[in-house]
Amino acid sequence: MFGSSKAFSLTMQRKKPAKLVWTQAWRRLNKKGATDAVIKKRARRTNKVARAVVGLSLDDIRKRATQKSEVRSAQRDAALKEVKARKTANKSKSGKKSVQGGGQVNKVPKNVKRAQKGASQR
Repeated sequence: MFGSSKAFSLTMQRKKPAKLVWTQAWRRLNKKGATDAVIKKRARRTNKVARAVVGLSLDDIRKRATQKSEVRSAQRDAALKEVKARKTANKSKSGKKSVQGGGQVNKVPKNVKRAQKGASQR
């Protein structure tokens, strides 16, 4: 089983083979010897795949990607203007309604005293 009495003796002393310079375990650990035979494997690059989203088809997504930024910013500005116009229209409508209601709200007191701990609860 053992190649020599040296190997047997060191095994009985529970010496780790990786710490003994003359062993194969040490040579493997410290990358000595047959480094020329081993060639690194090349890692495969993952490819991106475009998929359609629930609201948009793949063609629509591609069109938006190729669209110029000026066109997109113009669309965004137009949408913001429309939203602002809608808000001002809603404010003018809601402002008229609040005047008719009287505009007065009953105030609720903030600090309400509780019953004391020692008091009986009958």
